[in-house]
Amino acid sequence: MPFSTIPESPLAGRPGPAKLYYRQYSAGFPLVFLHGGWGYQIYPFGRQIDALSRGFSILIPDRSGYGKSGRISELPTDFHHRAAAETRSLLDLLGIEKAALWGHSDGSVIAALMALAEPHRYSAVILEAFHYFRHKPVSSQGFFESMVREPEFVGERISSALSDEHGEDYWKPLLRLEGQAWLDIGAESRPHRDLYQGRLGELKMPVLVLNGARDPRTEPDEMAAVASALPGAVTMLESGGHSPHSEDAAADATAQAACKFLKQVSTWIVA
Repeated sequence: MPFSTIPESPLAGRPGPAKLYYRQYSAGFPLVFLHGGWGYQIYPFGRQIDALSRGFSILIPDRSGYGKSGRISELPTDFHHRAAAETRSLLDLLGIEKAALWGHSDGSVIAALMALAEPHRYSAVILEAFHYFRHKPVSSQGFFESMVREPEFVGERISSALSDEHGEDYWKPLLRLEGQAWLDIGAESRPHRDLYQGRLGELKMPVLVLNGARDPRTEPDEMAAVASALPGAVTMLESGGHSPHSEDAAADATAQAACKFLKQVSTWIVA
């Protein structure tokens, strides 16, 4: 099975090597998909793999704490930064010097941080279900509180899927960690309202922001703030919710928008 062991991960919560699981499909220019806070299987990338398999080698790692990678017992408020460092270490180990990034939800935060840290390394970035504000009192406060108090609120179908991916004894602690981390992020005092210390506009590579118009995790005015920082980057998907890439109503439109974007920048990607 495709595992790699990186020398150390700041996300794993313990010193020493960290074993990471990843999926890899087709051949071509590397496109790295970064999953959201519930893991990969809840929001699978299958339709996009089909749409993008010509021309791209698609890499989908489970970060520490998720899926087949090692479990975690804590999730600090800087976990996005720690995950960005972990993913960079995995790319180094796999010999991937340049790539495009597609991040979903928490993965979109991680992708943006990676692109800000090493702009020369990432030729294009897709940010889906993007989180910009640190504090999300209208759209997500109650959602995060429910994750902490009663993870079973997600329902039987999602509970079963989370159990299959992360383990029956672990998926509830994982959701509690995720929900509490976001509550703590919102409560922290910071000079900037956003997760990027006011630097999102420094992204100079081509960026596409894909957001579902019905995304329950999007704060009022959040996409307007993103559009101000990244003029022309935001595409709203009218039928999309929090995971347009995996939703029946929005998956085709998401794939079409991504393919169009990547085709437009393809000559720049491989340069």
